Amino acid sequence: MKLKSNIATSDNGFIFNPSTGDSFSGNEMAAQLLSAMKSNKTEAEIKQDILNRYDVSENQLDRDWDNWMLQLKEANLLEI
Repeated sequence: MKLKSNIATSDNGFIFNPSTGDSFSGNEMAAQLLSAMKSNKTEAEIKQDILNRYDVSENQLDRDWDNWMLQLKEANLLEI
């Protein structure tokens, strides 16, 4: 899944959907993930970067990633 191209993000995790007028606040990790997604990195590339930089198991990362994708989908921020 890919972030919609019109979604505006900031370095501090602010997310704005101009289609709906909805805005969201995220943390530093959310900002990093959004930046990677907007630069068209693949899911595999993003996950590998996280595994390289943080002390997290692959299983935990997969669960967290699925939860993240669900949140983005529910917020209507993803192209499906």
